[in-house]
Amino acid sequence: MHKNSNLLFLFPVIVILSSCGQQKEKQSAAANTDSSNFSSAKAVIKYAKGFYIDYHDHYKEVSILNRTGDRTDTIHYLLLPEGAAIPSGHTGEPVITIPVKSLVVLSSSHVGMVEFAGVTDRITGLGSLKYINSPEIRQRIKAGSVKEVGLDNDIKEELLVAMHPGVLMTMSNPDASTGKNKTLAEAGIPLIPIAEWLETTPLGRAEWVKLVAALVNREDIVNAKFDSVEQQYKKLAAIGAGAATRPSVIIGMPYKGSWFMPAGESYMVQLLNDAGATYRWKDSKGTGSLSLNFETVAPEALKAGYWLNLGTVDSKADIVARDARFARFAPFRAGTIYNNTLRTNDIGSNDYWESGTANPQLILADLIRIMHPGLLPKDSLYYYKQMK
Repeated sequence: MHKNSNLLFLFPVIVILSSCGQQKEKQSAAANTDSSNFSSAKAVIKYAKGFYIDYHDHYKEVSILNRTGDRTDTIHYLLLPEGAAIPSGHTGEPVITIPVKSLVVLSSSHVGMVEFAGVTDRITGLGSLKYINSPEIRQRIKAGSVKEVGLDNDIKEELLVAMHPGVLMTMSNPDASTGKNKTLAEAGIPLIPIAEWLETTPLGRAEWVKLVAALVNREDIVNAKFDSVEQQYKKLAAIGAGAATRPSVIIGMPYKGSWFMPAGESYMVQLLNDAGATYRWKDSKGTGSLSLNFETVAPEALKAGYWLNLGTVDSKADIVARDARFARFAPFRAGTIYNNTLRTNDIGSNDYWESGTANPQLILADLIRIMHPGLLPKDSLYYYKQMK
């Protein structure tokens, strides 16, 4: 379910509450989730560029943007309380009944967003059951409460139609047409393409949690949590900006002859910049990955300060087993190789791809601790570990 294992993702938010505060949050969450009067809690989108939400008297409208080439297509969804009439001028738009009580998600990042919103109990289907780190969802899988619905061309349409979830969160590129999921759309299952990976900033990527909040009427809870993420991230970015040095970084490992490096307009490059790093391809175009060859990356790797996010390898021995030439790279010789696999569980599922989605401040803190020791009070890492 990981879209690109060479991409950086992003310290679940640590919120210390008194018992009184906890009770207040529970009461607020219940009121916000069960009430159709949601106008008092609105999600204000500050960083994300791929969607926006309009609030009206008795409904919400979510718009997903598809910026392809020289055009921008927009998919609109009406979010209506159960039994509410479709407002005039909106006939034909997909309708989602809120609060959504059943979610099918196809990506690990979606799991992280739903968990951030506090509604993992509403996940009834996953694209694959193999790559889940969340203990709560794994328990629900064990209890038979979550079904495997398949991915890509192997998606189980008949099962999904029978389940009829309130929303199916896909990980495809946004497109004004329903494409290969047309059958599901015609069956009345709302499909929302979640394209957080196309955002150009870590906070923009994380802000897609507010779309989930709108679906489940938890804007008040999610707004408060995201505000905390935002504040922590900005403080950390200021620390990174003030670092005395800016070490160079390489990312990932070659795969089938290609070395996929983050493109310069991707959120990951912004994350590296905020961590006080230097990245050779920061001025390249695009929000995805650059497909480079070994010969292009090697000159940078021979002098780089750090090597990050190497996929499934677990030691320096694993690295040279892939290619003996890696032993010549400066980070290999200096011992400055760090992989984002510290929170990998017993079945090989990595929490970096789940909770990291909505918590870029945790990843940023790790990167600052790695590349600028002593700038933060503690040197313990949350997602990363040193390869030895």
